[in-house]
Formats: sequence, structure tokens, C-alpha cells
Amino acid sequence: MRILSFNANGLRSATSKGFFDWFKQQDIDVLCVQETKAQEHQLDDAALRPEGYQRWFKDAQKKGYSGVAIYSRRAPDEVRTALGWAPFDDEGRYIEARFGNLSVVSFYIPSGSSGEERQGFKEEVMAWLKPILDGWLASGRQYVLCGDWNIVRAKNDIKNWTGNQKNSGCLPHERAWLSGLIADAGHDGLITPPAHGWKDAFRAAKPDAVEYSWWSQRGAARANNVGWRIDYQLATPGIAAGIVSADIFPEPKFSDHAPLLVEYAE
Repeated sequence: MRILSFNANGLRSATSKGFFDWFKQQDIDVLCVQETKAQEHQLDDAALRPEGYQRWFKDAQKKGYSGVAIYSRRAPDEVRTALGWAPFDDEGRYIEARFGNLSVVSFYIPSGSSGEERQGFKEEVMAWLKPILDGWLASGRQYVLCGDWNIVRAKNDIKNWTGNQKNSGCLPHERAWLSGLIADAGHDGLITPPAHGWKDAFRAAKPDAVEYSWWSQRGAARANNVGWRIDYQLATPGIAAGIVSADIFPEPKFSDHAPLLVEYAE
């Protein structure tokens, strides 16, 4: 199964830059999109409807903001779009497609870079989400959590490590929270990884790789590869054991984020 995660920073914008033309060449089974930045009725153009795929959306109540989607070749048994906390659900940050015992989730964790208020909300989300993720891990279901988590894990995940220690997305307690979910060695020493935890699919495939999935639109960050790896696929151990490959595609450029493709053995 080939699962692609992509923060589009506006799905109509990414489409105009050729995203779906590229997508059709990748043999994708499930696509998880973040930041559609549109209402579902605004995404009905043929260019946004690749042949052979069905689509499901969770829009933000605020127009032109956030929003997540799942495209799939196979119709899921069930689609869920709410986790039960309105401040999070109303921003269009979660959608889950269930295929038998497998759940594929498109997640968009808030950014705190705009100021203290949004950083506070991000940290509320982190605290609220932790027991939900723990419950999923212990449930016996297989999960793949795709999306923009707005947090790096360690030095190999960000170009300017020293200069970002006090910036949202690289704060020590954020890194500790994210790596505290994950049972691998891709952390920065702030935590002892859990004996049983999620797997960072990219790190499972490429333990030491230095690759980024997001670049600031200021200056020449992308041209100079001054990036951050904040887009992940976190998988439960069962499906993670079958990871075949993981690839980030910084080119062609469709967004300030790059698509992340992971192939899992059937």
C-alpha cells in the first residue's frame, strides 16, 4: 500500500502548480491532504478529481483556512471527521478512513508560530491528543497517522538547530512530546523512547537521513535547503514492520511543504 501525505497550503493552488498531474504518476493508494484552505463545494473542479479516486473532506468552519481530506482508490468502510473537542474539530484538522482493521488518518496539528495565543492552543491540543493516540496504539487496530505535526524531532530534522531552540516547532518540550510517542532512536535525548510506541515511518526507512519537508517562504530558504522535517507518517508497529520505502519529494514544488510517500507491504 502506497500512502502519500501532503500539506498543500491551498489545494487549488497546489493543483494549479501541477500537483495532481504529478500525483497520477505515483501509483498512490491513499492520499492524505492537509490545508485544503477551501470548502468542499469549492473543490469540485475536474482538475481536483483524479480518475479512479473517491474523496472525503473535513472543512474548517472558518472559510479559506485549514481543512483536511482523504483521496482513496478503495472506498473505506467508514469515515470519521471529529474527535469530540470542538475547538480542534471545528478547525478541520482530522479525518480518518477505516479499511477493515486499518485506519488512515490525515492530521493537521496547529502551529504556534504566530504568537502566544496559538502556541497555547497548540499545547492544549498536544495534551488532549496524547491519551487519544495512546488509546489508538493500544486498540489492536493498525493506524497510519499522516500529516503536518508542526514539530521537529531532533537535529537531523532541521537545518538551523541552534538558532531555533526558542521557536515554536523546535521547543524542547514539543520535541519531547512528539518523540515520547515514538519507539525509535530518532529523538534528541530529552526522553527515553517508549518500549511500545508509534513508528516514524521515514526514520524506520532512513534512520540517519537528513531531509526536510517544509521551508519558510521568506528569503531563499528553499533554494538553500534551510528546511524542517515536520510532516510525518506515524504507524502502529504491525504495519510499520512492513515499511518498504519512504521518500520526500521537494521537487517539483507544489507548496511550501513537500509530499511524503511511504510504501507499506500488503
